[in-house]
Amino acid sequence: MSITINAAGTRFKLDTRHTSYAFGVGPSGYLNHYYYGAKLPDDPETFDALDRDFLGLSFSPYRQLEHIEDSRNIALQECATHAAGDYRISSVIVCDNLGCNSTDPQFVSAKVFPGRPAIEGLPHARVNDDPTVETLEVTLRDPATGVEYLLDYTVFPEQDCIVRSMLIRNTSAGRVVIERAMSFCLDLNNMDYDLVQVHGSYGRERFSFSRTPLHTGLQTIFSSRNSSGHDHNPAFALMEKGATEDHGGVLGGMLVYSANFSIEIEGDPFFRTRIVGGIGNDFSWTLESGETFRTPEAILTWSSDGLGGMSRNFHDMLRDHLIRPRWAHQERPILVNNWEGTYMNFNREKLLAIADSAAECGVEMFVLDDGWFGHRDDDHSSLGDWFVYEKKVGSLKTLAEEINRKGLVFGLWFEPEMISEDSELYKAHPDWVFTAPGRERTYGRHQLVLNMGIPAVVDYLFDTISAVLRSAPIAYMKWDFNRQPAEVSNPLLPPDRQKEAAHRFMLGTYELHHRLLERFPDLLIEGCSGGGGRFDAGILFYTPQIWTSDNNDAIDRLFIQSCTSLFYPCSAQGAHVSVYPNHGTARTTPLETRGLVALAGTFGYELDMTKMTAEEKETVRQQCAMYHQYHHLVLNGDQYRLADPW
Repeated sequence: MSITINAAGTRFKLDTRHTSYAFGVGPSGYLNHYYYGAKLPDDPETFDALDRDFLGLSFSPYRQLEHIEDSRNIALQECATHAAGDYRISSVIVCDNLGCNSTDPQFVSAKVFPGRPAIEGLPHARVNDDPTVETLEVTLRDPATGVEYLLDYTVFPEQDCIVRSMLIRNTSAGRVVIERAMSFCLDLNNMDYDLVQVHGSYGRERFSFSRTPLHTGLQTIFSSRNSSGHDHNPAFALMEKGATEDHGGVLGGMLVYSANFSIEIEGDPFFRTRIVGGIGNDFSWTLESGETFRTPEAILTWSSDGLGGMSRNFHDMLRDHLIRPRWAHQERPILVNNWEGTYMNFNREKLLAIADSAAECGVEMFVLDDGWFGHRDDDHSSLGDWFVYEKKVGSLKTLAEEINRKGLVFGLWFEPEMISEDSELYKAHPDWVFTAPGRERTYGRHQLVLNMGIPAVVDYLFDTISAVLRSAPIAYMKWDFNRQPAEVSNPLLPPDRQKEAAHRFMLGTYELHHRLLERFPDLLIEGCSGGGGRFDAGILFYTPQIWTSDNNDAIDRLFIQSCTSLFYPCSAQGAHVSVYPNHGTARTTPLETRGLVALAGTFGYELDMTKMTAEEKETVRQQCAMYHQYHHLVLNGDQYRLADPW
């Protein structure tokens, strides 16, 4: 068993192949964190010796019947309280029906069960029939309100990962408002770490990483873009001083979430570290009596084999227990996407000519990108009108069938969450757009954002997209998201609940993914967001690959793909051979180089193959053969970064 509880039922140890995580119930009923790191011995003496040390006075209050050592501000906690004597960052804040947001949950019970609880509506780590997976569920209750907090710790021993989340249950008689609900809290007894995070911008997503010593005060990684964003990523690493790519202790964490997030690392006056992570701070959620709220999950790991060991733990975890089993270990077809070859300036004959050239070279899938629907010839119209632009491409069914006869499967681009003002959908439902009453709208790429928090919007998209997917033999869907929402609100909610709107938007997006995959279980979806602006474990639950960046330049991709691999496997990274000179950087790179870089991802081409010379087509044939020879390594291999591009 991977979970051990002492005889008194108050101390807990979670073991994976190489790590241990330990915590227990303190004298005042809150959960103390004891240890997370390299695996501890199984002997009872080691288990019983786990405890915290009293470090000094923090000039903080404590209950009258408690000892000063029990001050919340000194304890290393598993669920950080609020307005109850702990002045560090909180992991949960719940306001009662009297307006008081003092939150002080205490231990009630704990239980262990095989597998993990079912989670509705959120992406989550899958058991996938792994008999070693176990869950520890710890119930806390705030004695003042009766609200319960269920902390779940699901242990994946083979991947050296622990998955955490929290369920808040309003067992009080009145309404409560959640003002903060982090997925995890982890307190460490020292500050001798460097924080590693990846960062970038559009066209440079995860282009570089920083390694910064922890210090007293607060360091934060966040997104307020209503997506995980191009700038930062919902993942982090803490490296022990002296740790390297291959050696030393590294703690890693990532959120299984795709919208506003915050990961906060605080160094306290005693040089200890608190880490909390979850939904971003511009959030609240109302619970009526009897209702519950589940946070997104967080995945934690520890490696004694440096940053590379942490990466390999995450890669195994995502491939084995998060990405859809249908595609997690399945070789993906080599594709050609017409976007950089034609943009929206194409007709049926041009598409078929590209497919002919692709088939000659060994390419296996043709993807028709933006411009096939409504009356769309530029980016000013038709988003939301998911019906075929027949004057431009003719029958989608016969187009796909003709491409199939050439030996290629067929894929299609969608942008479900977006809408154009020049569209039939907008004429019928202008009320479905994110709008801040009385304020001027913002635009991105001339488009607006559909409010996915309105159930009718999700229903419409499911019906219309399903109709297209049923109308032709479509094996692949590229799901784009080319601007980030603003004016986020929800007309179905009263004014005091508008801070629920952003999370409800994300839940609606997840629901649409889920419903489409239930209807079309073999569909391969590739996520995209203006490139890599929504590259996270939440989207990977539905889409086994994500377009890593709109920047296809092979040299820049060395940086982008290397940094992305700190947390995400190569098999999840969409990578294509682009045109030259590159449309983004104007750099000319040999076809051989572009191919080798793209082979370290899902692999494909994004160019007009009719313009290639006979020599270039022969190079493409060789690259396609190399893909089939080695791609099992990209899908399932252990990645060792022998050098970095810097």
